[in-house]
Amino acid sequence: MVQGTTSDAGKSILVTGLCRVLARRGIAVAPFKPQNMSLNSAVTADGGEIGRAQALQAQAAGIAPHVDMNPVLLKPSSDCQAQVILCGKAVEDLDAREYHDYKRVAMDTVMGAWQRLGERYQARVVEGAGSPAEINLRAGDIANMGFAEAADIPVILVADIDRGGVFAHLVGTLELLSPGEQARIRGFVINRFRGDLALLQSGLDWLEARTGKPVLGVLPYLHNLRLDAEDAIQTGQAGSGERLRVVVPVLPRISNHTDFDALRLNEQVDLQYVGAGAAPPGADLVILPGSKNVREDLDWLRHNGWEGYLQRHLRYGGKLLGICGGLQMLGHSIADPDGIESAAGTSPGLGLLDIDTTLLPGKTLRQVQGRIAGLDCAVAGYEIHCGESTRTAGTAPFALLDSGIEDGAVSGDGQVAGTYLHGVFDHPEACAALLRWAGLENARGENLAELREREIERLADCLESHLQLDRLFPQWPACS
Repeated sequence: MVQGTTSDAGKSILVTGLCRVLARRGIAVAPFKPQNMSLNSAVTADGGEIGRAQALQAQAAGIAPHVDMNPVLLKPSSDCQAQVILCGKAVEDLDAREYHDYKRVAMDTVMGAWQRLGERYQARVVEGAGSPAEINLRAGDIANMGFAEAADIPVILVADIDRGGVFAHLVGTLELLSPGEQARIRGFVINRFRGDLALLQSGLDWLEARTGKPVLGVLPYLHNLRLDAEDAIQTGQAGSGERLRVVVPVLPRISNHTDFDALRLNEQVDLQYVGAGAAPPGADLVILPGSKNVREDLDWLRHNGWEGYLQRHLRYGGKLLGICGGLQMLGHSIADPDGIESAAGTSPGLGLLDIDTTLLPGKTLRQVQGRIAGLDCAVAGYEIHCGESTRTAGTAPFALLDSGIEDGAVSGDGQVAGTYLHGVFDHPEACAALLRWAGLENARGENLAELREREIERLADCLESHLQLDRLFPQWPACS
C-alpha cells in the first residue's frame, strides 16, 4: 500500500507506475483504492462509477477498469455533504457525521472488493487517501491504516520534497502513528526531487538513522508529466504562437475537469481556467464544464458576472459548448423536485438552448459512441448524470448515439451546443472537428489514449531507475 504524508504527495502516480512495472514483469496486477473522494470519475464497461485515478492505474496494469478497484467513492455536493457510491452505484447522500457512522457498512464493501480482486490477480497495489496521520479521522478509518491493518499489508510512505519540509512530513507522520502502524511502514519514497542527489544524502542518512526505516528511492521531478490529475486542476500550457483561445470557468463543484486535458495538451489551443473573482478574457470558445451541484454552480456563474460575459461573447461571434451540467445550465430551466443535489426547487437556465432539465433520483452511467450530428464525425465518451433534458420540437441534437439515443442540443444559429458526453475531446477526430467548429482552421486532435500510454511508460522507466524495486518486489524480479 502506498500512503502519503499529504494530499498530492504522489500516491496516485506512484501506484500507476508500480502497476506498469509489475505488468512489464508478466504479473497480473490490479490497482485498489478503498475510499476515494473526488469529482473526477470514470465509467466502467458494466456501468459503474470509480475514481478517475483508478481507471488510469488499470490502464497501466493492462486491464479494464472495474468497480472493485475503488469500492467507495465520495463525490462532494457541498462543503458538508457528499454522495456515497458503493461498488459503482450511488446509494446515499450523507453529511460528514452521518458518513462517520456509515463507515462500518462501507468497510464491509471495501473488504469484499479486496477479496474478489485477490481471487483474480497475483498482485494488488493499494493507494491511500490524504494522510494516515489525520487524528480526527482515525476512528473507523477505511482509507489508510485502518484498511492496511484489516488487510494485513505492508505500507510505503511517500512525501513531496518540492513542497518543502519533506523530513518533517515523514518523521511527523510516523510519530503520529501507533507502534503497530509504524511497524507496518517498510520504507520511504521521496518524490519530485530537483538538483544534485549528493546534496540530499546527509538528510537521507539522518532520516534512516532517526526512524530505522530505509529510503527506498528518490524520484526526480518529471517535467510535463501528462497524466490525469485526480483532483487538482492542471493549468500548464503547451506550444506557443497563434492558438485557439478556450476559456473554462472553474465552478465550485466542477466535475470531470479531465474532459479538457486533450485541449490543455494541444499546442494549437490556449486553454485558460478562470476562477472566482477573475475577469474572463476574450475567447473563441467558452466551455461550461460538468458540475456536481448544477443549480448552485449556475448561481455562482451569475454572481461572478458570467451571464453578461457569455451574451457579449456570442454577440461577437464566439462559440459556446456545455458538457453535462454545463449543457443543463444552457437550457431554459433546471428542476430538482426531489432535492437531488440541493434544496428542492427550479432555477431558470441561461436560455441559450431550447431544452429543459429535470434532475431525477436514478443516475445514468454508461460508455457511449456515435457521431456528432452537425459535424459528421465519430465520437465516443461516457455519461455520468442524474438529469434528463428534453429538447423543444425542431431543436437539433448534438450527437446521434449508436444506441439510437439523440444526445444534447444545438442552437438554431449553430453557435451554442451542449452534450452529456464526457471525454468528447479525447478522440482525435472529434476533437479536431470541434476545434474547426470553434474557428481553428487545420485543427489537429491529440490522441489522448496514446499520449497516456507513452507517459505511463516514461513513468515506469523512472521507477525502474530510481526505486529499489528488488526490495519492494523480491518475489518478482525484473526480466534479465
